[in-house]
Amino acid sequence: MGFARSASISFAFGGLSLFAGSYVALSQTPAHPMTFFVTSVGVAGGANMGGIAGADAHCQALATAAGAGSHTWRAYLSVQERPGQPAINARDRIGKGPWYNAKGVMIAKDVDDLHAMKSFASGAALNEKGVLNPGRDAPQDPDDKTWPYMQAHPESMRHEILTGSTSEGRAFTDGRDHTCNNWTSEGKGNSANLRENTGPAVQVGMSDRNGGGNGSWNSAHSTTGCGQADLRRTHGIGLYYCFAVN
Repeated sequence: MGFARSASISFAFGGLSLFAGSYVALSQTPAHPMTFFVTSVGVAGGANMGGIAGADAHCQALATAAGAGSHTWRAYLSVQERPGQPAINARDRIGKGPWYNAKGVMIAKDVDDLHAMKSFASGAALNEKGVLNPGRDAPQDPDDKTWPYMQAHPESMRHEILTGSTSEGRAFTDGRDHTCNNWTSEGKGNSANLRENTGPAVQVGMSDRNGGGNGSWNSAHSTTGCGQADLRRTHGIGLYYCFAVN
């Protein structure tokens, strides 16, 4: 009798512990599935992704590896008008929202909210693994603008995000290259000075909204070229934003 009573008590407490453990596990599950992320890695060609379709495919592959492949993913990238190729605005290809990061934090409720920058808060730009993209708070090093260092140190600053877009999320119409020939070029610019370069380049934003003069998440400044060796000079590594359209 005493053994049975003791066993019952043990079972009761064991069940309570099991329930508590389940509750903790459930409480850690995001209330909303991930529908936004910053790519954890770029592609080998820097801003050359084989065109916009290649960029979308990279988003889809990363999302699938993270268990979010049931969504249709699109890269937040604009395409400039070319002969026989109409312009495409990044804002028009990412769905209607709302969007949530890997921790279930809302990035923006809709397209207008996203571009008003009311909800894209600092610290919310997580990659598909739920890790914060390193920004200006990352450890500083004299070599942190070199491609070998950035490859070897994933914690180094890499807050420049490819968008090819204006602050409104639209394609540029000024006749200059802001998309590395619509995501197909690794060309170098004609000047190492950001403001003087009129050659191949890509418009970038800041994932931590810190830097580039205006701190814009999607349109802070241009670059001095399109390859990985060019992007890293201003703390970029070819990363970009991915949004689920459904």
